[in-house]
Amino acid sequence: MKKPIKNNLQEIRSNTNMTQEDLANQVDVSIQTIQSIEKGKYKPSDSLAFNIARSLNKEVTDIFS
Repeated sequence: MKKPIKNNLQEIRSNTNMTQEDLANQVDVSIQTIQSIEKGKYKPSDSLAFNIARSLNKEVTDIFS
């Protein structure tokens, strides 16, 4: 059984008052991709993780463990 990917994306995104749609648009992915990442069902590529972190003004390690 696959272990869920742990991340703080939903909490960090919410704290910045950014919607899933806002973030998806900034990093050029679908809302479904953001939802899957937040639920731990999808592991983003390194470049997507970096783009997400940059959009939230965080380090990748602040969001993904």
